[in-house]
Amino acid sequence: MLQEDLTHKTRPDTVTRKIIIAGGGTGGHIFPALAIAAELKRQLPGVDILFVGAKGKMEMEKIPEAGFPIIGLKIAGYNRSSLIKNIGLPLKLIRSFFQVRSILNSFKPDAVIGVGGYSSFPVLRMAQMQGIATFIHESNSYPGKSNILLGKRAVRVFVASRGMEQYFPPGKTRVVGNPVRKSILHSEVSQKEALRFFGLQEGKQTILAIGGSLGARSINEALASHMDQLGKEGLQIIWQTGKATLAEYQGLREGRPYLWVNDFISKMDYAYAAADIIISRSGGTIYELCVVGKPAVLVPYPFAAEDHQTANAMQLVEADAALIVRDSDAKEHLVEAVIALAHDETLQQKLKKNIRDFAITDSDEVIAKEIIEKLIT
Repeated sequence: MLQEDLTHKTRPDTVTRKIIIAGGGTGGHIFPALAIAAELKRQLPGVDILFVGAKGKMEMEKIPEAGFPIIGLKIAGYNRSSLIKNIGLPLKLIRSFFQVRSILNSFKPDAVIGVGGYSSFPVLRMAQMQGIATFIHESNSYPGKSNILLGKRAVRVFVASRGMEQYFPPGKTRVVGNPVRKSILHSEVSQKEALRFFGLQEGKQTILAIGGSLGARSINEALASHMDQLGKEGLQIIWQTGKATLAEYQGLREGRPYLWVNDFISKMDYAYAAADIIISRSGGTIYELCVVGKPAVLVPYPFAAEDHQTANAMQLVEADAALIVRDSDAKEHLVEAVIALAHDETLQQKLKKNIRDFAITDSDEVIAKEIIEKLIT
């Protein structure tokens, strides 16, 4: 419940507000959430922000690194690729609701923001049951069933793309894009400086492969099986493998000066600055691709909820703003598509121009401003 004295304050920074940001699982949820949190701190000095995520997921590492506290829920999401792994899901969900109730009763938030990922559902649902103001940011062009349900009782649903009124109450829905990290939005890193950072040469086209923060097996296998072909074509590669598979591929660096490979890229502003062409999944990362304006070959993850990554990708593909290779075709055709694009300067320029039309650069500011206004009026 909103504190009673909030409506009597004329300055937004004269009383401490408490906000929970719930969700995570992948960088596509975590980094926009951090952008929102940072902007809330900027616009509302003294705000107390607590993150709630899922134990064992990358938010438990990345959120504290950014200076915010986080509590992890003992919860798991629905596994679409292995149904037998869902046997214990109902019990984990029930346990998470008890844990969430304890968190809400202890922290007493004025508002809860859900950014996606399966840990956001129990937090927002319990908050709504307790009458706490809830806000949703839906980054995908096809929302999950949980967010559609939660959107009915949310104060505001912020969405990344147009046409979402068919899933959420039109009066509550606002198109704001997807928050992008300030380090990427305002990067002044030159390509020369970025290539030096990765130990690569100037004058060669550079391919950046980022299969999501957790890695992408189909992309990894495609690159590994065609690495020498990429080198023979005069291309060099910055390759984020994901933590689980780095050991399989880091040996490929031997004798290949055109290859940089690691499990995670901490300086994405440098990676984007170095790149001429980007290979990527099509979750939340596509909004960063729009901002940096680089030609992209998208490989949607086929097991994402409601196949939203394909829907995300097709918005760009249908506008001649990106290329697509299906996950099942990646091992055979991904590198072929990248090499063809590297040799087609006209197509590269068209993709650059068109993808920039999708860039929205003030999402975090708009979201934070509206949440604050709701809390002080």
